[in-house]
Amino acid sequence: MLTKKQMELLEFIHKRTRKDGIPPSFDEMKEALDLRSKSGIHRLITALEERGFIRRLAHRARAIEIVKLPEALQTPGFTPTVVEGDRQDPPARARPVDPVHALDVQVMGRIAAGTPIEAISEESHRVAVPGTMLDNAGHHYALEVQGDSMIGAGINDGDIVVIREQGSADNGDIVVALVDGHEATLKRLRRKGGMIALEAANPAYETRVLPESRVKVQGRLVGLIRSY
Repeated sequence: MLTKKQMELLEFIHKRTRKDGIPPSFDEMKEALDLRSKSGIHRLITALEERGFIRRLAHRARAIEIVKLPEALQTPGFTPTVVEGDRQDPPARARPVDPVHALDVQVMGRIAAGTPIEAISEESHRVAVPGTMLDNAGHHYALEVQGDSMIGAGINDGDIVVIREQGSADNGDIVVALVDGHEATLKRLRRKGGMIALEAANPAYETRVLPESRVKVQGRLVGLIRSY
């Protein structure tokens, strides 16, 4: 099952290509879905690929193939369509999660465990993650931690955190929070009335309390990888 945004993006790509004969750029996708940056489009494209609706083609610059459409978008005589994107090299194909073996997960840049930094943008490399950290029901990505505000939770500067992509979280979860649409941070989330508290795990950092409208959960911490 696709999320609302995934469905909107797939429908936009399909309709725009059929109508104009010219595929949308990532900037046009971003504007159509009212997103603040192309990082959200990259994550949606990856999710659609992992669910088998599109395929990024090897050896063809910036090409995406629409493999199938959900029933709600299907029209008689549908055939796969190649559309242009802003990415040259396709990632490794998704595989079912094996709890014994490792799975390659995208590292989407750095996440601040301290003062929020500009939101993560696109894949920088991949990391092998034990299958026990993952589940078949969700999309996962990884981030490199920058800062020491979560050391009390055992998260150090330079660690790789594994994140399950989701838009909600329970009180006490450690989450990737997007503040004001452009600053990403790793913090423990607490809800207080109509406010959200982003708590550090280091007494040197103050808790930030913000209106819910300014904070968007982009994922929940499910694992950590550390190199010595």
